[in-house]
This record gives sequence, structure tokens and C-alpha cells, in this order.
Amino acid sequence: MKRIKKKRFWASCFCFMAFFFLLITFQVVVELGRSEQLTSKNSVSQNNAFREDEFQKYPPLFFKRPKLDHSAGKKLHRGTYPILLWWSPLTGESGRQAQCGEDVCFFTINRTYQHNPMTKAFLFYGTDFSIHSLPLPRAGYHDWALFHEESPKNNYKLFQPPAITLFNHTATFSRHSHLPLTTQYLESIEALYTLRYTVSLQKKNSLRKRLAPLVYVQSDCDPPSDRDSYIKELMAHIEIDSYGACLHNRDLPDHLRNPSSMDSDSFYKILARYKFILAFENSVCGDYITEKLWRPLKLGVVPVYYGAPTIQDWLPSNKSAILVTDFPHPKDLAQYIKGLDADDREYVAYLEWKLKGDISNRQLLAVIKERTWGVQDIMKDNYIDAFECMVCTRVWENIKRQAKVSINTSLHWDLLSL
Repeated sequence: MKRIKKKRFWASCFCFMAFFFLLITFQVVVELGRSEQLTSKNSVSQNNAFREDEFQKYPPLFFKRPKLDHSAGKKLHRGTYPILLWWSPLTGESGRQAQCGEDVCFFTINRTYQHNPMTKAFLFYGTDFSIHSLPLPRAGYHDWALFHEESPKNNYKLFQPPAITLFNHTATFSRHSHLPLTTQYLESIEALYTLRYTVSLQKKNSLRKRLAPLVYVQSDCDPPSDRDSYIKELMAHIEIDSYGACLHNRDLPDHLRNPSSMDSDSFYKILARYKFILAFENSVCGDYITEKLWRPLKLGVVPVYYGAPTIQDWLPSNKSAILVTDFPHPKDLAQYIKGLDADDREYVAYLEWKLKGDISNRQLLAVIKERTWGVQDIMKDNYIDAFECMVCTRVWENIKRQAKVSINTSLHWDLLSL
């Protein structure tokens, strides 16, 4: 009997202690919730970079994507949004709030925001990037983002490892960028398929009586790729019509001598009459590809290409361009082109992909289909807008990730302290 009473006593004690523990735990959770709400309210009131009076300084909100509904619009004025500061001005806008999917960011060129606690990223335009003018000291929560669509010739320092590794987000010609701009000079796959400018082989052969087989148009002379030296040697072995300032030997019509006419139909029609176009880039760099390649492919002319070592990854088919690097000497290249010029069947083999409308390069097709920006396409953002939104989204991902880690860490230590 005494044993039973003793067991009942200890059972009662255990139940009481369990109830007491649950009661204390409940109170702790309630207090944590109140404290979190209070902290959140204080954080908004103290750190809000865009109070109502601040919004009056800037023009109406601009959204790159469809506008938010009325209730969401109110939320814009109540929330806090990261500031993305163009340190090397590209857009020229003093202040603009933008919607990127579900994320909102404020873009500005106003350097007074450098030390604002809501400034999360600095955006740099590569052409104007200078190591002598940087937003230093760099805080641990400051991201740096680079937009540079040009070749290393434009700013060679950026492509050295100590420089390029400074950036958390990049948009360059390299396929390894966070936002690759490799196809920035190709508006669409349809532009490659079009036969709008294509001149028949019969007519090209007829025009060969007064035109050279090769054409060269370039006014940026003696660039890092040293293309002019190669072409000068090539001229000793095959006839080349050169319309530009570099190695000039043939004049364009008066109305086409202005550089702005290089994208006109009249200029395209002159180039389309030739069998081959010398497409030499100003820099030899992986994935750096310009209109020098895409233009002849669009016109139905075979490009003789020198530039990106990775060019085969981007050609519409395995036989759509003649690669200079396949030949040990300009004389060997000249002999090969002469052979194609004299053999219609072999020449047409380089144009079959276009005439049949068959692009076999799946990577090229996928990249054009999946890119988030457009070229001369009013239905899509341009690549600058896409770059801004890419940085905005990635900044928000970091903010959300850090907030989640902070909450989990706080709860962990609170539970350990019980």
C-alpha cells in the first residue's frame, strides 16, 4: 500500500512538472513573437530608405514588367527596398524604382547613397570603370556588379583575374557570366534564316567580273588582334575589295560613307553581292563575337572568320564559316578560297544550312530561346534592364537567405537558454 501511494506521489510530481514546463515554453514563444514584431516595426521605422517625403523627390514609379495592383502599390510605399547604386553611370537616371518579378529595387546614380544602410550593391559600367575611383571601404554586405558588353580592347584591366573576381554579378560577352551577352549582336534566329538579302550564286558569279571574291570593311585600324597585318599579307595572294579606312582600295557610294549607314539596306545589298566577307574581330577572346560574324550569315555570304577561339560553339552549322586558324599561312587560305570560288558545288555547301533553313547548333538555338532580353525587340527588356533585374533578384535572394539564417540562429540560442 505504501509503495502504491509512493508511486502516485511521484506520478503527480511528474505531471505537475510537465505542465509547468509547457506553461513556461508557451509564455516564451508568445514573448518571442511579440519581440519579433516589435523589432520588425522598429527596423522599418529606423531603416526605411524611402519615406513618403523621399518619394516626392522622384518621378512616378517605373515598372519594367506589368504594374502591380492597387493594394500592392500601397505596399511599395510602406516597405523597405534595397538601393542599387550605379557608381559608373550608364542609365543617367537620378532615381528610379523598378519591379523585377516579385522583387523591388531602387536604382540611382546619386553617390550620396554610398553609406546608406539600404545600399546593397554598386553597379559598374565597364567602359568607365576605374580602379582609381571605387566605393571604398567596401562593406561586407556590399555586392559589386559589372556590366561590360565590349571586348578587352575597351578596358583590358577588367579581364585580369584580380579585377574580374571583385564582382559578385557580371554581364559580359563570356558564356560564364551570370548574364551572358555572347549573342548581343544577333537579334533572332529568324534573322539567320531570312533570304531577304541573299543573292543567287548565278548572279554572284556574274558580278565576279567586276568584284573581288572577298570584301573587307573596317575603319578601326591596327587593333589588338592585328587583323590588318594579316589581311595585308592575304592581299598579296588574292584580290580583296576594301571599302573602309583600313587598307582602303575601293569607294562606297557617297550616300553610304557615313558610319551610320553601316546598318542600312543599301549597304547590306552591296555586301550581299560578294561570295566571302572577311570577318575579323578587334580582339581574340573566347565568346567575344560581334556583327562581323552574324552580318555575313544573315546576308547569305560566307564569313572568313578570325576572332573568338570558341567560335565553333556558336556557328549555325559545322560548315557555315571558313576559320582562318585552320590555315598555317595567308597563302594557304587564299588558295582554299580560290578553289571554292571556282567550284559552285563546294561553295554552296557553306550555304546549305541557310538555303534549307536548318540550323543544327542546338546550343545556339537554346541560348536565343532562353535569354531574358531582346535585341531590337520592343516586347522584351533590353540587356541593361535585364542586368539590373538580375542584380536586384540576386540581392533579394541574399537578403532572404540571411534573414532565414538569422531567425534560425536566434531561435536556436533562445531554446538553448531555456
